[in-house]
Amino acid sequence: MSISSFWLCIVTILVGHQANLAPCHAKDSLQIKIFETSRAGAKLMERTHEHLSSANDSELPTIRIQKEQRFQKIFGFGGAFTESTAYVLNQLDSEKRKEVINSYFSPAGANYSLTRTHINSCDFSLDTYAYANTASDINLVDFSVEPDLDDLVPLIQDALAVPHAEFKIIASPWTAPPWMKDNNLWYGGSLKSEFYPTWALYFSKYIQEYEKLGIPIWSVTVENEPLGNGAQWESMIYTPATMADFIKNHLGPRFQEDGIDTKILIYDQNRDHLKQWVTEVFSDPEVAKFVYGTAVHWYSSTVEWYPEVLTEVHEAFPDKPLIETEGCIDAEIPHWQDDDWYWSKEATDWGYDWAPEEDKHLHPKYVPVYRYARDIIGGLNSWLSGWVDWNLVLDDKGGPNHAKNWCIAPVLVKPETKEVYYTPLYYVMAHFSKFIRPGAIRLGIDCEAKDLMVTACSNPNGSIAVVALNQTEKAVSYKLVCDNLHTTLTIPAEAIQTIVLD
Repeated sequence: MSISSFWLCIVTILVGHQANLAPCHAKDSLQIKIFETSRAGAKLMERTHEHLSSANDSELPTIRIQKEQRFQKIFGFGGAFTESTAYVLNQLDSEKRKEVINSYFSPAGANYSLTRTHINSCDFSLDTYAYANTASDINLVDFSVEPDLDDLVPLIQDALAVPHAEFKIIASPWTAPPWMKDNNLWYGGSLKSEFYPTWALYFSKYIQEYEKLGIPIWSVTVENEPLGNGAQWESMIYTPATMADFIKNHLGPRFQEDGIDTKILIYDQNRDHLKQWVTEVFSDPEVAKFVYGTAVHWYSSTVEWYPEVLTEVHEAFPDKPLIETEGCIDAEIPHWQDDDWYWSKEATDWGYDWAPEEDKHLHPKYVPVYRYARDIIGGLNSWLSGWVDWNLVLDDKGGPNHAKNWCIAPVLVKPETKEVYYTPLYYVMAHFSKFIRPGAIRLGIDCEAKDLMVTACSNPNGSIAVVALNQTEKAVSYKLVCDNLHTTLTIPAEAIQTIVLD
């Protein structure tokens, strides 16, 4: 072999190696897939395949993927298994019920990857219940998850059985049994200090009993909404100090003793008080060592996703992931078979009527589709590592639930006729859950298209998913750039788009 041939071989090997490291450099064009949901009627519609080209003669605003900028790992996206959801699905025949479950958990559907459920009853249960009802049973001899066996457990088991389903479960208590509380009620009140050890044991038994049923619990939150909910339904109050005490001296050691590797998340309420909570709880390293991360909700505003708060908390505690564990269109009775309502600025939340006057500006009327997409994109770009919707399915009246706390779910069922309605919210969730997979890493984005919100993630399989939201009444054309490759794309008016670069 001549010297020149030798070096040609070496160069060829090195170029090939670099191509494997940086897929956008692998060739002069790169196949992409485009999926679109719009007010005009597209529902996760796949558009004609286009390709990125090294040609670059466009003067359009640029959206540039910065692959060298790598941020948080993504756990996934999904919704919650509640007793209400399970009950409604059981009103359908077996084939229709299976269709809905597959639509959420199959790779051919939304492919949900992060979910939540409740420990004891919650507002979206048919009634109040607990797993231990014998007063002063401190060793929980009578503990049983039997109340979940009719509806809730079979639903989760069937979801887990969907071929190639892949999802984690977060479990949250709304309250301890009343006999453990200082007011002896389901609503409000606090856990009595003498029952801290028993309540920690309760978590352990719950996780072990669910494991026996083939349901692994990935993480628990210490309490759903520890600031309370006005004692309207199941609730139990903590301060940052009492939650820290419970974790440090009871829940963390209990999990250690019982060999439980389920992760512990703190807070689990709205973002407006997030910084105070995490600062106080994580200030003690003996507490922080037991805590994996922090859970948040979205109900403090219909328009604000609190990027400054989320970013400040991440920067203060970069090793503690932030996960959105609950958000929904609350205080609304569902609009049945009316797609356009979900694209209209007509929805109101609890705060529209009930927020203090100084907070009213945070609760204007809003577009449901935009609220979901904006919060997820903005949240991802502000360090959220996962996003969980509330009920997977509700009936056309927004229930059932014993608290009369009517809400909307992405999938609705009319029990009398056995009809199923996939609202536009289902497709919005799928734009993220289907294409941004567990283990994905958020990438940097430079976006010159001021009318768009955009995020991008690199998946474990090497693909890159870019999600763009256009809230304006006009189509927006832009130039998508990945390394030295470019293409011109257009997102229609009032639309969400996912672009997958293979």
